[in-house]
Amino acid sequence: MRFIFKTDYAQDLKLAKHGGHVFWYSALTLLLVAAPWLFAEYWLAQLTLVLIYSIAGLGLMLLAGFTGLFSMGHAAFLGVGAYTHTVLTNMGVPFPLALACAAALSAVVGLLVGLPALRVKGIYLGIATLSFGFIVEEVLARWESVTGGNAGIHIQKPNIFGWVLESGDQFYFLCLVIAVTATLGILNLLRSPTGRAFVAIRDSEISAQSMGIHLAYYKTLSFSLSAALAGVAGALYAHNLQFISPDQFNILQSIDLLLMIVVGGVGSVHGAFLGAIFLISMPQLISVVKDYLPTVVGQAPGLQAFVYGVVLIAFVLFEPMGLYGRWLKIRTYLQMFPFYRKGMFKRQKSFQKSDRLK
Repeated sequence: MRFIFKTDYAQDLKLAKHGGHVFWYSALTLLLVAAPWLFAEYWLAQLTLVLIYSIAGLGLMLLAGFTGLFSMGHAAFLGVGAYTHTVLTNMGVPFPLALACAAALSAVVGLLVGLPALRVKGIYLGIATLSFGFIVEEVLARWESVTGGNAGIHIQKPNIFGWVLESGDQFYFLCLVIAVTATLGILNLLRSPTGRAFVAIRDSEISAQSMGIHLAYYKTLSFSLSAALAGVAGALYAHNLQFISPDQFNILQSIDLLLMIVVGGVGSVHGAFLGAIFLISMPQLISVVKDYLPTVVGQAPGLQAFVYGVVLIAFVLFEPMGLYGRWLKIRTYLQMFPFYRKGMFKRQKSFQKSDRLK
């Protein structure tokens, strides 16, 4: 088992805690950079989708996993960013400026949606965000002069100040750069006083408020940052499909995003990426396996939804820490064998009396 002996405060500020982190993340970076030459075009397109969903997952992870705020309408922010970016791009605005505007408008909308979070929490906040998702979907469908209505709207290729990204390889590298930037931004945010305030609010609002944390400010800030990341993901999502319509940002998309962070592991940056890999790869696995199932089962129209439901229930019951939590257990078992104990990762069931009475 690895023990880290710290002799300097600067060691706490490093993203890579030891040489193993440097080695494995460097190897992963090289693999991602070499992906266009290693993988076929189809698998590269799937990897691009993983990066896009990971950016949206990072935003929802910041909101739900690190601040403890529940959102069931997160696809609405995805839609706001996608349509804002599409309209501006089709008007000839360069990609970076259109992307910044999409993130900014999504952040403003997230700020407005975050206001109910000051008075409601839990399932009531979920209902409020769900209602907002329905409102946004209806607005996108009715505002035909701008959004094209239910007929949808096409988007031009990304144009970075005259450099048009024509190929899938170029768009993949664009998504990779944005995903890495978003990941580093989230990691540094979590190390800052703002990130620690988010985590304090998640653990106990009463304790956070007693320490002088302004709940209203940090809750709305969390919603804004989460919505901004979702808006960036929506802009890339629009370019990836080259066509968007309101039904692509409905309640099912929001449920997919929630499923992604729950399965990946709530409260971990790694969980956003693992959940995105699960969300993109699961339909492929189902399509492969259903050929070996009986016709009645394999051709059932609700097979994918059924599998998703079973997987979600299984993770909630048996592995609430998600895929990343399972990996932590496996790694700890290998490091501590034969001294590993099953109770090491047991969830804490004792809370402050004030929290129990709320």
